[in-house]
Formats: sequence, structure tokens, C-alpha cells
Amino acid sequence: MRERRVGLAVYVKNIKVARNLRKFGNIHYISRRLNYVSMYIAADTLEETIERISRLDFVTKVEKSYRHEIPVHYDNAKPDKAKEFDYKMEESQILSIARGGAIER
Repeated sequence: MRERRVGLAVYVKNIKVARNLRKFGNIHYISRRLNYVSMYIAADTLEETIERISRLDFVTKVEKSYRHEIPVHYDNAKPDKAKEFDYKMEESQILSIARGGAIER
């Protein structure tokens, strides 16, 4: 089973020392222009790791990602009528080709 991970945005004073964050988790992206590191850490040690990272000299701010809390299932989504029409047209074209006929438009 995969380990549950949580994203962090760690703002640093100097990008050169940002590699030292590798021992806390997986570094996903380092922004040289905005001086932050996007990284993933284990969810079960979240608070402890944030506290340890924020005590480092080169770290200015640590923010937790709330992406995992955003719902991805939408109950009241309305279907797009134009897409449904296109799917029906494609289906009828595929069926006519399978029968050996020409494409109807």
C-alpha cells in the first residue's frame, strides 16, 4: 500500500541550501525566482516535520498544501448537451462503418 503524503511549500532565503530539505521528504520543484521549494512528506509525521523544517536558519516560512482537501467528485454537475450530441454522432458513424456503409453527415 502506498504511503499517504502531504504537500508543503517551504520558502527559503537561499536556493543553494534548499537541497538540505531532501532529508525531510521528496522535493518536487524548486523555484529559483520565488525562492520556494515544493515538496512531499509523510502525512503521519506532518506536524513534527513542519516544526523541524521551520526551525532551520535558511527557512522563512512553511505552508501546508490544502489540495488533498478539495473535493474532486461533483454531485450537481450538469451534462454538456453539445458533447452528448458529438458522442452520438461519432457512435453512429462508427456503427455505419462497421456495417460497411459510408459515413453519414
